[in-house]
Amino acid sequence: MWPDRRLIDLFEIEHPLVLSPMAGFGTVGLAASVCDAGGLGSIGCATMQPQAAAKTIEELRRLTSKPINVNFFCHTPARADAEREQAWHDRLSPYCRELKIAPEPVSRLDIAPFGDAMCEVVENARPEVVSFHFGLPLPRLLARVKAAGCRVISSATTVEEARWLEARGADAIIAQGYEAGGHRGTFLAADLNRAMASQSGTLALVPQIADAVGVPVIAAGGIGDGRGIAAAFALGASGTQIGTAFLRCPEAATPLLYREALRHANGDATVLTNVLSGRPARALVNRLVLEVGPVSDAAPDFPLPMGELAPLRASAEPRGNSDFTPLWSGQAAPLGTEMPAKALTLKMAEEAIARFKRLGSGTTPPAASRRGAATA
Repeated sequence: MWPDRRLIDLFEIEHPLVLSPMAGFGTVGLAASVCDAGGLGSIGCATMQPQAAAKTIEELRRLTSKPINVNFFCHTPARADAEREQAWHDRLSPYCRELKIAPEPVSRLDIAPFGDAMCEVVENARPEVVSFHFGLPLPRLLARVKAAGCRVISSATTVEEARWLEARGADAIIAQGYEAGGHRGTFLAADLNRAMASQSGTLALVPQIADAVGVPVIAAGGIGDGRGIAAAFALGASGTQIGTAFLRCPEAATPLLYREALRHANGDATVLTNVLSGRPARALVNRLVLEVGPVSDAAPDFPLPMGELAPLRASAEPRGNSDFTPLWSGQAAPLGTEMPAKALTLKMAEEAIARFKRLGSGTTPPAASRRGAATA
């Protein structure tokens, strides 16, 4: 059925399809539905407090008995730079005046990287898989996660990062191509903004990483249907991670404004930008990205810019205005469809398997079928 079963056997799942964690939008209902369809459901806990993360994992366990993935960030904490933060605050102040928002002091929203408290949550919950973004946690924390019996995966945007992850104990590696939505997993580059200019697309990155490491590779970026899944396997991947395609599922916590933007997205609707969060991330283009970015060396460290956007969003979004809203999206957004997550997971798996069979037999689908697949 599947030409490479390494990921299926590693995670003990039926289909090598991993739901991207998508912190804030990937609900326990979405993750459970993907699990019940035979994929690996994921929940993003990076932006939660430890108590909330523990409660969320417990809730997911009540909804499914299948293996689950829990995701965390391993970023370097933001540096305190009052002058830089004030300058960014002043750069956005004209928008506050436009929206008639009362002046506020500089906001210092922060997100803690994976630490001892979250590690204790993992040790107690023992999820089958723990995924990390922006590298891996400290060796002593990683050792505790592995001692709890969890499989560990993380994202690589270069061959160098993939080798680094394997050398430090990753059980599988997510090869995150340039097309992927949300934050780039880049962690070895000294200058993240410059690194964007040399990032490889999924088509080029996956086979290079597959050749460079011995662990299973999970392709991510620009994959939104069975054709993309089949292509990833042809490149040497053992599975795929998919996010944007699930944002329009009813189980996702995607606001109406966001859903509408995804529904009308076209092939050139996204861009890599750092002005929404302080790190390079792919999102749908909006006014802020166009006028302040897409890339600005003046942006404070991740995640400080998100705090500065909070009052702008609170004023604009109720008016149906997404000028200041991070609308994370991959380049395959136009391939998305609206259906329950379980049905979508099964549909993509069936499409991929059918594609394997056609490629194996040397036949191609009739023209009408090709047109139907392209619009599915």
